[in-house]
Amino acid sequence: MLNDTQKKYLRELTQLNGIAGQENEVARYLKNEFDTRRLTYVTDNLGSIFALKKSKMTNPFKVMVAGHMDEVGLIVIEILEHGLIKGHAVGGLNTLALTSQRVLLRTKSGSYIQGTIDATPPHLLKDTEQKVPEVKNLLFDFGFSSKQDALDAGVYIGAMMVVWGPFVELNGGRRLMSKAFDNRYGLALGLDLLDELNDVELPFDLYIGGTVQEEVGLRGATTAAHMISPDVAIVLDCSPARDSSGDKTQWGQLGGGVLLRYIDGSMIAYKPFLDFQASCALEAGVKSQYFDSPGGTDAGAIHRNKDGVLTLTHCICARSIHTNSSIIDVEDYSAAKKTLLLMLQKCDRSLIDTLMVARR
Repeated sequence: MLNDTQKKYLRELTQLNGIAGQENEVARYLKNEFDTRRLTYVTDNLGSIFALKKSKMTNPFKVMVAGHMDEVGLIVIEILEHGLIKGHAVGGLNTLALTSQRVLLRTKSGSYIQGTIDATPPHLLKDTEQKVPEVKNLLFDFGFSSKQDALDAGVYIGAMMVVWGPFVELNGGRRLMSKAFDNRYGLALGLDLLDELNDVELPFDLYIGGTVQEEVGLRGATTAAHMISPDVAIVLDCSPARDSSGDKTQWGQLGGGVLLRYIDGSMIAYKPFLDFQASCALEAGVKSQYFDSPGGTDAGAIHRNKDGVLTLTHCICARSIHTNSSIIDVEDYSAAKKTLLLMLQKCDRSLIDTLMVARR
């Protein structure tokens, strides 16, 4: 089970709103946490932010632990004369999970208004009508009776909209449901690690924080990696579970532990580094599971920085990912934390040199 602080990070971070390009609320939250810990931080020109836990070693190497701040959502692209609104998807949204959902829109003042995504009742649907509409054909209803109503309320073209998804504890706290576990999980774990390592001297400079615009093409990871120029990178992200049918042979079982993500659409894991991750999970006494994915993570951009970076993903899985009702298992979170803590404690120059020599 998670402690109160861990649940606080997950609750507060998931309930912040930040689609790609508009991650300001999340970045401010991280900055406040870094300031509270009296840690210096670095930012790039796209908005990524990383705390720096400085080593006392001479000429230390750099380890980058990165989660992404953005969640999937929408922006306003048109305000219709009768007050309804059209939107454009920012990131991968499943329209099957959208109609009739309640949404939040951030106005010019930064306040939020509530609304819903219009859904035609089934008995009014015509045989020729598309029953799963494209995002461009969805109508967002905030109760306005005219375009002027919407403008007066602070609606503007480009305004952020997110599907509302409160943080809920399920099954006595064994599982959690919320929007945006992809990837506020990674940010919460990063803060959790900073708490654990507060008084620990490390043989490397540790950068922990969040990137922007992962959901639209790993953009912040590209600039953040250029800024930090890490020797080692560990990417925290939340991947799609595939166990809803009960098929135990599928990759991505909720409660199956940290993911050993050996290949995805943007990176092939380096086997000696992956073996190190697996051995740390075993030593920590937690579960791990192999995983592949057609999608990608920030690792896809970071591992290609400059002449190449030793990079690994460190993910957990969630059901109903990219919706407002994603579900994670708290034991997976704990497994990811215990494994990564041990990995960082064992990470030294000798390990890195050994891995790099093996690669050549």
